[in-house]
Amino acid sequence: MDLGFLMNLVYILLGIMILSGMGLFFIVKQQNAYIVERFGKFQSVRHAGFQLKIPFVDRISGRLSLKVQQLDVVVETKTKDDVFVKLKVSVQYVVIKDKVYDAFYKLDNPYAQITSYVFDVVRAEVPKLRLDDVFEKKDDIAIAVKAELQDAMNDYGYDIIKTLVTDIDPDEQVKHAMNRINASEREKVAAQYEGDAQRILIVEKAKAEAESKRLQGQGIADQRREIARGLEDSVNVLNKVGINSQEASALIVVTQHYDTLQAMGTLNKSNLILLPNSPHAAGDMLNNMVSSFVAASKAGEEMKKENKD
Repeated sequence: MDLGFLMNLVYILLGIMILSGMGLFFIVKQQNAYIVERFGKFQSVRHAGFQLKIPFVDRISGRLSLKVQQLDVVVETKTKDDVFVKLKVSVQYVVIKDKVYDAFYKLDNPYAQITSYVFDVVRAEVPKLRLDDVFEKKDDIAIAVKAELQDAMNDYGYDIIKTLVTDIDPDEQVKHAMNRINASEREKVAAQYEGDAQRILIVEKAKAEAESKRLQGQGIADQRREIARGLEDSVNVLNKVGINSQEASALIVVTQHYDTLQAMGTLNKSNLILLPNSPHAAGDMLNNMVSSFVAASKAGEEMKKENKD
């Protein structure tokens, strides 16, 4: 490589270093804006890229970020129902690119300015609302804050992107009271549901019992009907062999009596007392039954005659 070329390259690098030290050029990063003043007077706004200035004449007096920034403001105020509450309002804002001059020179402390407007709006809106309404209408509060800030800060070169009410913090005792109210309401609703469930169970159980009794009664009626039909058939069979109706009925009753005794005898731990208990007891019972049926039959025939007369 030629020695003269190397020497020229060294001279160029030295010159760049000297000029850089003197402040001839500077670099502005993306999403930033630099304010350049000449002899203390505003000269220009420089944006991203390689920039030149006159050494010892021009100077960089300030830097502004063009990114969206967020300021969190905590405001303590009182609601309409005299409850003190803290609201955290997050304000997202950005420096308008065409109004960097206004943003730098018109406001000395934009954070304090934004905070003042937030305090003013929140303390004007929240006292109109009850505590429950503050939770429900927090978006309305945020919209009111943004509208007020947008009108005020736009003249100073700031654009309000969005305002959010990110936290509502009542007094600790108030929160405990609200939790107790909520718990009581939920217990009340649970009790109502349990009462409804119990009522449904009772109604359904009553319906089931009524249906069971209806079916049971129908079964008993059918059973008695079949028993009566069986007795009628038995009496007809006995009549055919020369036994009259009274004697047949008495015989059937005695037969059922002994069937009952036999059924009871098959049960364990059952006690049976027969009164009277003599060898002629069965015959006497049969004779008594026959006499009763004959007397009943005669009485029925006499009543029919009297009715005809």
